[in-house]
Amino acid sequence: MYVTVPQSRVHGRAQAPPSKSYTHRAVLAAGYSSGANVHDALASADTRATMRAVDAFGGDVTEDGDVLEIDGFAGRPDVPADVVDCGNSGTTMRLATAAAALADGTTVLTGDSSLRSRPQGPLLDAIEQLGGHARSTRANGQAPLVVDGPLEGGTVTIPGDVSSQFITALLMAGAVTDDGVDVELSTELKSAPYVDITLEVLDDFGVNAERTDAGYRVPGGQSYEPRDGEYTVPGDFSSASYLLAAGALAGDPEVEVEGVYPSAQGDSAILDVLDEMGADLDWDRDNGRAVVRRAALDGVTVDVGDTPDLLPTIAALGAAADGTTEIVNAEHVRYKETDRVSAMADQLSEMGAVVQESQDKLVVHGGESDLHGATLDGLGDHRIVMALAVAGLVADGETTIRGAEHVDVSFPGFFDELYELGVDVTRNGA
Repeated sequence: MYVTVPQSRVHGRAQAPPSKSYTHRAVLAAGYSSGANVHDALASADTRATMRAVDAFGGDVTEDGDVLEIDGFAGRPDVPADVVDCGNSGTTMRLATAAAALADGTTVLTGDSSLRSRPQGPLLDAIEQLGGHARSTRANGQAPLVVDGPLEGGTVTIPGDVSSQFITALLMAGAVTDDGVDVELSTELKSAPYVDITLEVLDDFGVNAERTDAGYRVPGGQSYEPRDGEYTVPGDFSSASYLLAAGALAGDPEVEVEGVYPSAQGDSAILDVLDEMGADLDWDRDNGRAVVRRAALDGVTVDVGDTPDLLPTIAALGAAADGTTEIVNAEHVRYKETDRVSAMADQLSEMGAVVQESQDKLVVHGGESDLHGATLDGLGDHRIVMALAVAGLVADGETTIRGAEHVDVSFPGFFDELYELGVDVTRNGA
């Protein structure tokens, strides 16, 4: 699908969607339980992949309005009757791979072409260290994957600079092993706030896990039991970042974003980034409401080691700001749905931005840029699509983005929200 976004001013109220990160974890946690209801879950292509995985392991997920009624497999996943298709969801692949290692038999996991290019090797090695068996069918550390269990737990050494999802997967599975799992990190952990989210969700489901000097530890023999059998998903700061950025660049008189309560989400740092850039911003933490108005922005230096999903948003902001924006510690952002460093460099350049990239850095010279509309490629990546749409709000003329349907991965209603904010969004094609 093609979506065209004209240069626009935006105003009104928008709602941050439920958190994708929390939804993935809550759905699987409910799967590990004997049963739970998950309220306000994000219904997207990625989260539905995790729902299918829970079904494949012997659970049952039923959608009833804004509630997911989940009958779990009580910590003992069945061997799936078919291949587990994780679609485009890296989180589903990692979480389901560790769950598969608990099953007494063989599980095969795969995904779309993008997911089959993403690294899984450290997690496969971790499963081997814990007494299971896991391999890539192509011997390249990428899906399709074949996993044999069950594993009992133990101590595992794993790098922390490839994906924090590996640690999340091991902690969630480790809680129901006999011996628990001690995760020792061999390199610095990137995206650490995502593991903080995991610890928060585990605690909400009655599971104890903790940081250690070496990494993380989760005792075995635990049960997943949320209070009163219920869990509610908070709003998503990653998705809210596009709405907040739209307000900062084009809010006239203002954009009010609801559902942005303080949480363990590292991407809440977008509010700090906007403040440092000089945005006209008020955040009511108690009521989860942020109001943003158009203002002249200045370039900043941002370390995205813990917040990789913010790189596209910050790059779009930097292209419209005065001065230079440097996004550093960004190499791991190359291993997402697409290489987001190169993707933003290439697509913003098509819009007239002056951009430089190196292996772990993206530099956007907003003061030298003169943004104009162009026909761009979203590259099958929901975050690239949304960030380019935000940049299009302040580009001269119209910006057309191919592959706009990929917003369904995390924010299915994104273009509807833009329309409600006053943007004359045009959709073409299937």
